[in-house]
Amino acid sequence: MIQKNSTIVWLLRGDPAIRWQVLRYLLDADPVAVDTERNLVAQKGWGAKLLALQETHGQWGGGIYSPKWTSTTYTMLLLRRMGLPSQHPQAQKACRLLLEKGYYHDGGINYSASIHHSETCITGMILSILSYFRYPDDRVNQLVEHLLDQQMKDGGWNCQSYKGATHSSFHTTISVLEGLQKYEKFSNENTSEISEAQERGREFLLAHRLFRSHRTGEVVNPVLTRFSFPPRWHYDILRALDYFQDVKAKRDPRLVDALSIVKKKRKRDGFWVLQNRHPGRTHFELEKTGSPSRWNTLRALRVLRWWEGFSGIESSVE
Repeated sequence: MIQKNSTIVWLLRGDPAIRWQVLRYLLDADPVAVDTERNLVAQKGWGAKLLALQETHGQWGGGIYSPKWTSTTYTMLLLRRMGLPSQHPQAQKACRLLLEKGYYHDGGINYSASIHHSETCITGMILSILSYFRYPDDRVNQLVEHLLDQQMKDGGWNCQSYKGATHSSFHTTISVLEGLQKYEKFSNENTSEISEAQERGREFLLAHRLFRSHRTGEVVNPVLTRFSFPPRWHYDILRALDYFQDVKAKRDPRLVDALSIVKKKRKRDGFWVLQNRHPGRTHFELEKTGSPSRWNTLRALRVLRWWEGFSGIESSVE
């Protein structure tokens, strides 16, 4: 068990959405204590505030996918990351809308009247929501089949493949990987095929060391190394590493560059700051850019614990 040093104590003073994850992922707390804290997500703090903003018919922000970031899709993504209990009735109501309004005849999700195919990145995000909240509908299985069909030769995914893109996208790939991981976790359907697809997707990211060109080794875009929360549809290396630890992936040496950046970004006081904020309207501000971030600190410590193992974690969080 990790010692409750000043960083852990600071995290435990945060929102219930932070506290239950600290208890589970960093302190190995009793499952009853974890569940008790997790149930508070719907009753207090950020989660309760978001639930209170839901409209009568189940939407948020007056729309399904827009406006960003107050729409139903992005609000539900945030509630998923906060750990709202999966059977919460307000979440189930929103899941029904997300599927009914977006399910397209090609088996994916399409919220646009101007395009005539499903959008791969959005399909991945919606799959993650429906799977996490255990929404009981056979069409969820079709979303998986659609995404498996969209996997590209290099192992990843790209929502621009319909326009001729031949190289996968970091952004689309991480959204699809998270969706498949949530589905695999909560379903017993096609797990070998889904596991193999995720392995190929992870290999795409590993071939790029999470943020570098596989041809030149240069950083693809510096923003990939700046940590935001919520990530929305955007990719960064902390989001990717958190996925790798979540699936308990092999600790591949090609992750070392990204992990080194995570370690270097830790402040002397033991926390990580919120480095980046994606422009757009929000329901309310979770944390201030440039200030200590409980979200980034929680995720970074979770990643380091996975990478270093139980024997080395205390040196990482002291």
